[in-house]
Amino acid sequence: MNQHRNGPVRSAAAREAVLAATTRLFHEQGYDKLTIEGIAREAGVGKQTIYRWWSSRGAVIADCLAEGRLFPVEFEVPDSGQLLPDIEHWLSTVLAVLDARNGGELVRSLVAAAAEDPAVGTSLSERLGVERSLAARLERAVHDGQLPANAPIDQIGESILGAIIVRALSRQSDSGEPLRRLVRFLFAPSGPARR
Repeated sequence: MNQHRNGPVRSAAAREAVLAATTRLFHEQGYDKLTIEGIAREAGVGKQTIYRWWSSRGAVIADCLAEGRLFPVEFEVPDSGQLLPDIEHWLSTVLAVLDARNGGELVRSLVAAAAEDPAVGTSLSERLGVERSLAARLERAVHDGQLPANAPIDQIGESILGAIIVRALSRQSDSGEPLRRLVRFLFAPSGPARR
């Protein structure tokens, strides 16, 4: 009986060790140098333990992202009632993380991981608040008449995420001004999203 109770506890401890090791190694080495063997060694578990829960290193990264282990902050879009300032606030938070030490490298590694495992791309979008917080804020803007009823909410979010990723991939050091201009163009009261 005692052994039965220890099984799930040991499993939970091993899972935590794998996620913690993956997070450390990902931040130290990036995705390209991350291996299942290295994660297992760092976590003190066998590779079979990792493969029991995850099919690939990308799947482990997706779980690390989903649990908030890779980004230190929540990316919530506020709702002050004014769409443009709310989106600009969210974008400033995202840019601050990207411009922090290793922020751009983190996003580049996540894009590489997403190319191998689509769950990472979905988790990245969710973690940055695009799928949940930004979409919800845009829906409220439609409801409040700040955006037209036919505004393509999902595509707007994907376009902004794409611009963020392109900025990270191209290693631009522009203080995010092109992204800010894009957001102002889309969401200013006279911008195209209002037509």
